[in-house]
Amino acid sequence: MNKSDLKRDYYMLKGPLAKKGYDWWWHSLTAYNKKTGEERPFFIEYFVCNPALAEEEPTLGQLPENQKTGKKPSYCMIKAGTWGKNPKQIHNFYSMKYFNCPDDELNIQVGDCSLTETHMSGFARVSEEDAKNHPEYMCDAGDMMWDLDIDKQITFNVGYGASSIFRKLNSFEMFWHAEGIKTQYSGTIWLDGEEYEVIPEKSYGYADKNWGGDFTSPWLWISSCNMASLISGKKLNNSAFEAGGGRPKAFGIEIPRKLLIGFYYEGTMYEYNFARFWNLVKINFDFEEGDEVHSWHVNASNKNSKMELVLYCKRDEMMLFNYEAPDGQKRHNRLWNGGNGWGELKLYKKDGTLIDHVKIENAGCEYGGMMTNDIL
Repeated sequence: MNKSDLKRDYYMLKGPLAKKGYDWWWHSLTAYNKKTGEERPFFIEYFVCNPALAEEEPTLGQLPENQKTGKKPSYCMIKAGTWGKNPKQIHNFYSMKYFNCPDDELNIQVGDCSLTETHMSGFARVSEEDAKNHPEYMCDAGDMMWDLDIDKQITFNVGYGASSIFRKLNSFEMFWHAEGIKTQYSGTIWLDGEEYEVIPEKSYGYADKNWGGDFTSPWLWISSCNMASLISGKKLNNSAFEAGGGRPKAFGIEIPRKLLIGFYYEGTMYEYNFARFWNLVKINFDFEEGDEVHSWHVNASNKNSKMELVLYCKRDEMMLFNYEAPDGQKRHNRLWNGGNGWGELKLYKKDGTLIDHVKIENAGCEYGGMMTNDIL
């Protein structure tokens, strides 16, 4: 479905999730060095954990004394950084006592950082010394600032799985909504003193959110809106591909090998959603960690169509992403994450007729979990 639903972008940490839950708003895009014109992918995430446990200072779960006493984390983390050459993730933490967001719209204010549906600004800064002396920050040194307008153009709505009744029941361990699988950003990013221009038509942007009580492991994500037909040679300006999932849990029960896939192709949504069982969805996928290049293979079919995707990303342009779960454990230690993926996608009618053969670039891509061989 490509139906917008801004309510799913609201702040969700109520009830049990206030003491054992996370909520995050993710943005990724490509920007261009103001001096050299070189392109570079960036990400910015507003991440909230256990607001009901807030103290005056942010509580970091990886701090040895908190690990010993079992004290759970509580903070708003601003996570920002870049992929490509010398990839980095920069984390700044704020007490949830100083985090503000109303219940009925996305309007986050924390420190000098802000986020709404249409704009975000802020910074993340960690010195070399602090990065080295504070492993509990789980991050690299760096300095990044942003001031960006946001225009979400194509939505992937996972349907009833994240509907209000399932949200109230906290039926899934990890919920997902992708309001902007094609998002145009405009504005400026500064990274370590260099200025980058964000040009809407070439920003190849993406915006989603996740929330819940824990993370799925393993965890797969692929997204791109920079696509061209290898048959006609035309740029596909009204298209975006999205896949996410792994091993979700519903009401505490694991559901292995499940992905949610949406390929919005020039105005038509081709959806492969395991929750819509009446569409006879079949999906298989794998990931290979290479010495130089990582690769993903995803095949999916439903009663009307089928698709085959192969995607690649250079190992040295990706990084292992760091998060801790709301219970204070850092289980995801092999979570590969990148923003420079490329590949090809073939889309067929069910009878085998080729609809299009598509080149994909500037793809966000992720795979991993507790360990590399955490294959489903």
